[in-house]
Amino acid sequence: MAQIPFEKNLDSTLALISDPYRFISDRCRRHQSDLFETRLLLQRTICMTGPEAARLFYDPDLFARQGAMPKAIQKTLLGEGGVQGLDGGPHRQRKQMFMSLMSPDQIGGLTRLTAAEWQVRMRTWASTADVVLYTEFQRLLTRASCAWVGVPLTDSEVDARTRDIVALFDHAGSVGVRHLWSRWARKRADRWLANLVEKVRSGRLHPPEHTAIHTIAWHRSTDGELLTPHVAAVELLNVLRPIVAVSVYMVFVAHALHMHPDVRDKLLGNDGDYVHLFVQEVRRHYPFFPAVAARARQAFEWNGYNIPKGRRVMLDLFGTNHDRRTWERPEEFEPERFRRWDGGQFNFIPQGGGDHSAHHRCPGEWITIELMKQATVMLTRQLRYDVPEQDLRIEWSRMPALPRSHFVVSNVVIREEP
Repeated sequence: MAQIPFEKNLDSTLALISDPYRFISDRCRRHQSDLFETRLLLQRTICMTGPEAARLFYDPDLFARQGAMPKAIQKTLLGEGGVQGLDGGPHRQRKQMFMSLMSPDQIGGLTRLTAAEWQVRMRTWASTADVVLYTEFQRLLTRASCAWVGVPLTDSEVDARTRDIVALFDHAGSVGVRHLWSRWARKRADRWLANLVEKVRSGRLHPPEHTAIHTIAWHRSTDGELLTPHVAAVELLNVLRPIVAVSVYMVFVAHALHMHPDVRDKLLGNDGDYVHLFVQEVRRHYPFFPAVAARARQAFEWNGYNIPKGRRVMLDLFGTNHDRRTWERPEEFEPERFRRWDGGQFNFIPQGGGDHSAHHRCPGEWITIELMKQATVMLTRQLRYDVPEQDLRIEWSRMPALPRSHFVVSNVVIREEP
């Protein structure tokens, strides 16, 4: 039995925090292995990268999610009691609740709402000196996603609710005051949405049946009971938060357009297929979420290595999307590579791997793609703008990683309809 390579330092938590996206893949290359073991928060953890590791990781007979993610992430990003921490039958049953919201008609309804918000925000940008796209995209997506989910949101609430939703993903990987802010935001958001769930159940709020708030408020678990208001609120945030988090990818759309003017020229052509290739390459090339965690259900052997029962395992998402066994010149930005992609479920995993219905792959992936396509069209065909001098270097120690300036544009002009 081969011995898993082990990091010799006492604990690697600080190293992971300082470079969360490249931590696993860099050390795997150093050890010349697809896995190694270290201590994170003093807990022994096996870190893995690559498509074969992803295929292993998403085997539900071998790995469980419950209790795998650090408490700090559960109390901010994910919430407690939500679908990400379920396994087996309860996970499949809860996942179907989310899948029911992902029909083409439902997603089309969301993109129509976001299109309307784009029109409103663009008029504001045209009269503003400098526009920070990351902040603007957050507000745009908060308004559209709340309308789509069926959550009432007054104009006076927009800024506060946006800040709280954003804090769940923008501050969750931080330490100190920013992390505490994320925890406070989680408590406020949970109370807000739990109260709305109770209003739906009592008949004081009447959302349409197709909305997420109606679906989640009346969803019953495998025991036949309604979700508690708290868990229902967590699941509502598991719809709202990922949509607002697409603001990160939309900034990277703008970044890619600016850094690769040849790609912008191709997008201005009439090849609609190229928009899809471009969006997929943004999702592959840029950092979004670095890794996911699970625990081994049982002891087993993989590629000559022994994985002990109960051992925490982290799968490298970013590194797998840059694995040279799948991607030629992985550090280059080449949308055309997706004409050659085999469509594998485990070699392109920006939002998780496997099957959307059966595994822990984000059901909102289709929403992400459509919103990014929409942003691409808007930024190339509907707007003209300048990109003033700023620091556009990616801040790799940040989670989520972003250009340091959050991408500022100026002199925005709305193009006339052809």
